[in-house]
Amino acid sequence: MAVLTGLVAMAVVAALGLLAAGASDLPDNAFVQVVAAVVVMAVGGSVDVVGDAGFLGQTDADVAVLPLTVTLVGALLVAAGFLRPLRHRAVAGARELALWAARVAVLWLLALLGLSFLARKRFTVGLGGGAIGDIGELLDATPEVGFETDVPLTLLFGLLWLAGLLFLALVVSRKAPLPARLLRFQESVRPAAFAMVVLLLAYVALGVVVGLVVAVVRGHTAETFAVILLGLPNLVWTAFTVGLGASWEGRVDGPFGLPMPHVLDQVLRTPDLSTLNLRTLADYDGRVWWLLVIAAVLVLAAAFLMAARSPARVRAWQHALHMAVALALTVLAVSLLASTSAHYGLSLLGIGDLGGGLSGQVSLKPRLWTGLGFAVLWGLVAGFLGSLLARRVRRRGEVEPGPPDDGLQETPG
Repeated sequence: MAVLTGLVAMAVVAALGLLAAGASDLPDNAFVQVVAAVVVMAVGGSVDVVGDAGFLGQTDADVAVLPLTVTLVGALLVAAGFLRPLRHRAVAGARELALWAARVAVLWLLALLGLSFLARKRFTVGLGGGAIGDIGELLDATPEVGFETDVPLTLLFGLLWLAGLLFLALVVSRKAPLPARLLRFQESVRPAAFAMVVLLLAYVALGVVVGLVVAVVRGHTAETFAVILLGLPNLVWTAFTVGLGASWEGRVDGPFGLPMPHVLDQVLRTPDLSTLNLRTLADYDGRVWWLLVIAAVLVLAAAFLMAARSPARVRAWQHALHMAVALALTVLAVSLLASTSAHYGLSLLGIGDLGGGLSGQVSLKPRLWTGLGFAVLWGLVAGFLGSLLARRVRRRGEVEPGPPDDGLQETPG
């Protein structure tokens, strides 16, 4: 049930997102194959873009992007299904947990294998009319582009994705059992891990609200829902790191771009690599500084939540250290997951961009050390302040003071 509900939910979300993006108009009834490819990509699988331009022609394409909305939905359901039978246990042996995870992994790999063989399709790309079209017809250069799954890499990365997810589920959940040897780590690790998951989900929830408002007020309903259903975490989690002070670099070139607000497209659509941070975004729209305010409020709230769920004996400097490590790991994960790279090119007899403007590229990569440095600094400050705020909250390990001892004791009889 964990595997089935997770994959079905991912397929439904991917299908709805693709429908909103206009994928129902794909030729050759390729909608089902495209949905399967999106699900495979969402769990870290390798989907290669392939092409052929016939005699004396060449196509070159590559896509590396995670549709993180689909990923998030599947992760939440698979993790919940994995933890459900364990929720009433206090302690579980490492061998027992490993065998339980292995049962899930076997079914997961079988499902990925089926999806991998389903996610294959090719489309014909027209060269248009005029001289280019005549040359293409004369040389029998009929460009084709499509996708296919690298099955071994998909199974490997899909298994690593599942292993990371199940490990994170055990770390985050307060009710999940742990081996006896790891119980001493739960007081320092679990509150911080839970706070980071809540922080990321809060950004997603805020993004959904903003997206719905945009869809109602400004129109473009289909495009907005496509972004929400396919790549909302890609946007809001990148905005989270930018609000902390992190920098990204990238470029948008050609007729297609990232599903992003117009201000991001303006910053990135330059001849060379552009830097994406609060300063460069604010040059186009001063409202971007609200990202700093939102980050401050939500990170401090996460620090308070972490301290409130921690034992009372944990000191303020320990909260600061835990928060710094947790926030740095979160920013690292976001930086790796939200990175995007895509390019497509078509040439004939060495002449590029024959597809009438089909060639182009999109890239967005983090400046990792900058983001990690700001995350550590934010974590130290927020962790200390969150500890001070949580002192007014009753926490585990606190003992309520009893009545004063007046030295008199009641004797029997």
